[in-house]
Amino acid sequence: MLQSIYIQNYALIDTLDISFTPGFSVITGETGAGKSIILGAISLLLGQRADIKAIKKGANKCIVEARFNISTYQMEPFFVENDMEYDPEECIIRRELYASGKSRAFINDTPASLVQMKELGEKLIDVHSQHQNLLLNHEEFQMNVLDILAHDEQELISYKSLYAKYKSICKQLADFIAQAEKSRQNEDYIRFQLEQLNEAELR
Repeated sequence: MLQSIYIQNYALIDTLDISFTPGFSVITGETGAGKSIILGAISLLLGQRADIKAIKKGANKCIVEARFNISTYQMEPFFVENDMEYDPEECIIRRELYASGKSRAFINDTPASLVQMKELGEKLIDVHSQHQNLLLNHEEFQMNVLDILAHDEQELISYKSLYAKYKSICKQLADFIAQAEKSRQNEDYIRFQLEQLNEAELR
C-alpha cells in the first residue's frame, strides 16, 4: 500500500508531501488543478524515461519518492534476485532528475536500473486511464490478489516447494528418457556394424 509520496521541483510543484491512510483515498480538483502532474511524477517511479523539461523552471534537481507498506506483498524474491536490501515492512523508491540530463533511481537507497524500477513499480502501483490496459486483466495479478485475500502464505510456500520438486523430477525423467533413446540408437548402430562384419566373413 502506498503510504506517502514526496515530490520536489517537478513541473509546477515546489514541494509536495502527501500521506495516505488505509482505505480508499481520492484526490479531486478542477481541470488544471494539478492531478495529472502528480500522476506524471508517479510515472517516473515506474521507470518512465526522464524529461528534463519536467524539472521546475529555475531548479537544478527534481526528486520523486514514495514509501510503501509491503508486509503482505510477498516481495522478498524480487529483492533477493536483484541483490537489494529487503525490508519486509517498508519499501522506498526514489527517482532523481538533474538539469544536466542525468537521472538516478534508488530502491531502498540502493542504486537501481530503470528496468528494475519498472519491474518493481508494476508490482506496487497500477496507473491507468480510459484506454490503457489494467493489471486486473493479467492472470499473475489476479492470482496475487487472491493469495493476499486468502492469507495463504504457508500453503503457497509449501505449494511452490512441491511444484519445484515436481518440475525437477520431470526434468530428470525427460533426461533419462533421452539417455535411454540415445542408448537404443547406439545399440542399433553397433548391431548393424556387427552384422556387416559377420556378412564380410573376414579372415
